[in-house]
Amino acid sequence: MRKTGNRWCACLFVVAFASLAFAQKVKVGYDKSVDFSKYKTYSWAAPAMPPTRPLLYEAVIAAIDGELRSKGLQPNEKDGDLVLTAAGGLDFQIAVSGGAPVPSTFSGMPPPMNGPMWAGGQGAGQLMGAVPDGTLMLQFVDRSTNQLVWSGTVTQKLDIERKQKSLELAAKAAVKLLKQFPPKGSSSK
Repeated sequence: MRKTGNRWCACLFVVAFASLAFAQKVKVGYDKSVDFSKYKTYSWAAPAMPPTRPLLYEAVIAAIDGELRSKGLQPNEKDGDLVLTAAGGLDFQIAVSGGAPVPSTFSGMPPPMNGPMWAGGQGAGQLMGAVPDGTLMLQFVDRSTNQLVWSGTVTQKLDIERKQKSLELAAKAAVKLLKQFPPKGSSSK
């Protein structure tokens, strides 16, 4: 009976950890004095540089367009009420596995800094594959005043081996970011 309970706990831990590994991190800021209900249209600002990953860029832009349309905003080729700027990139983190530290079983002087206590019982870690973090920054500028009214950033871990899955994760991250637009408490829809 106890083994079954331990297995259950282990399964729950793995599921919770896996869901955190792909969770999006969202940060948003906006001008609290702006009435967002006055905005009906938007236009895209041209990217400062051509996208290095055009499929990823198009997937994110399509997700943003769809989400903004569902909120009642209509795209304009130019001269929209809002001007949107999207910027982003990938940051690769290097993953290194490590062994379990060897506990000190003696009293006296601690082992040297490069001793097995710090490297782990199995020795130094092994280099694992790079894990990319995709970051999207989206800004909304009021065209008439040329003032930034809303800004948001979302970070999402992507799977470099599964490109289609990464495109889907990036699109979902963009949608999650826009769940906070327009801000709650504004008079917009």
